[in-house]
Amino acid sequence: MRTAYHEQLTELNSTLGQMCELSGVTMEHATRALLQADLDVAEELLRDREGMTGLAADAEDRAFKLLALQAPVAGELREVVSGFQIVADIDRMYALALHVAKVARLRHPEPALPEEVRGYFAEMGRLAVRLAHGARDVLDSLDANAALALGADDDAMDDLHRHLFSVLMDRDWPHGVAAAVDVTLLGRYYERFADHAVAVGRRVVFQATGKTPEQIIAEQE
Repeated sequence: MRTAYHEQLTELNSTLGQMCELSGVTMEHATRALLQADLDVAEELLRDREGMTGLAADAEDRAFKLLALQAPVAGELREVVSGFQIVADIDRMYALALHVAKVARLRHPEPALPEEVRGYFAEMGRLAVRLAHGARDVLDSLDANAALALGADDDAMDDLHRHLFSVLMDRDWPHGVAAAVDVTLLGRYYERFADHAVAVGRRVVFQATGKTPEQIIAEQE
């Protein structure tokens, strides 16, 4: 009786997965622009926004059709609402990646990052991309355990973010206020990118099990 509903929900998740993939690729390229002071890459990212706009519109359209044509109730209704929330999370991930590209463009031809923190951002970029790809994979598989596992990379991102502040707070920081502000904002962009990827995973846990991540963890203990 609900075959059409589940097929359309799968199609919605597929579109959301494509959005995650695009967010990850955008962050990967934005990080390269940041680390290499590559103006061409930064400007290309900032010009070409139609891909995400189209995917987000498609995902929202699919979610509205589920509401209008499939009359979801109870758990199904919460699944569709989660779809709308995931669109917002991924759209924010994409926007944060573009913020990184904007900083790279603003500081060109000079590098935006002092040498002391470049390694931090290379690793934060790697984790952000892995989280985006992980969110894409769990949207496809609806694997609750894999969705929960995204939290490990988020914890690693948080650790890097904290260590980054220890560098900024060093009284011997030689790069001035403007560089400190740039580093602070950029660190926040990566940290929030990771948080939104984990939020996608949390919503997938609910889609797959009807339970919150906290309930799943409590059952496993």
